[in-house]
Amino acid sequence: MPKKAAILGAAGQLGIELQREFKARGWAVAAWDRNDVDITDAAAVEAAIGRLGPDVVLNTAAYNMVDIAETEPQAAYAVNGLAVRNIALACRQADAQLVHFSTDYVFDGKANRPYVETDPTHPLGAYAVSKLAGELYARAYLENALIIRTSGVFGPGGLKTARGNFIELMLRLAQGGRTIRVVEDHVASPTYAPALAGRTAEMVEKGISGVVHCGGGQALSWYDYALMIFREAGIQARVHATNEREYRTAARRPRYSVLSNAYMESLGIGAMPPLEVAIRSYLQIRQRMLAAA
Repeated sequence: MPKKAAILGAAGQLGIELQREFKARGWAVAAWDRNDVDITDAAAVEAAIGRLGPDVVLNTAAYNMVDIAETEPQAAYAVNGLAVRNIALACRQADAQLVHFSTDYVFDGKANRPYVETDPTHPLGAYAVSKLAGELYARAYLENALIIRTSGVFGPGGLKTARGNFIELMLRLAQGGRTIRVVEDHVASPTYAPALAGRTAEMVEKGISGVVHCGGGQALSWYDYALMIFREAGIQARVHATNEREYRTAARRPRYSVLSNAYMESLGIGAMPPLEVAIRSYLQIRQRMLAAA
């Protein structure tokens, strides 16, 4: 009998890739979106997980509107914090492992070097606080929870999801022909969803738990990221480097939130692909999806 995995947030960029990855490895996969299970409803979560009896529950569901969270912090906390408590309690009842995805935004960006798992957290806004709360709830209720922190996830599913991703935003703006303003003083490690899904499955099958970083493996500014996207896409676009002072947002963000993958790799998990390769793969899959539409 195959092992069973339940994926929450299954219609998102990462959820789509986790479905594909676990099915390819022979797992029986239950894919749940918000219409299937309301994770803010503790009874509904317990009932769904109890009926299925999964070996692992992968939670990719999240409130990720970073700026809007500043005006509705309760909504962010309900999904990113308290809902994780609901899932953790249900996993404990069903004896299932919880894999919960968190963010580089739990750090304040002042280290100016890639963050490791043991670095102290210091969230800068409502979204980041809520994500850290989710981590704490998972670890409070479960001994074997796996918390994977990642950064700037992008996957082919972003072509169809409502909020898309950074690549889709850049391609859309380039069609307008106007100058595109992108910050050069914020540095992250953008992460390819199919590669993240593959490493996640490896960690689950190896029985890894605790906090593990799985970022894209390359540090670069959002400005340089935009230039790389246009270079790989063969698009001539006018891109202007701006900064935090010129481009104010409602939420504070860490200026340097690169994640170190050294610990993950020390556990025998494969290194992430170079970002250029990931973008090239994304664009090829995107082209096939558009051609098939």
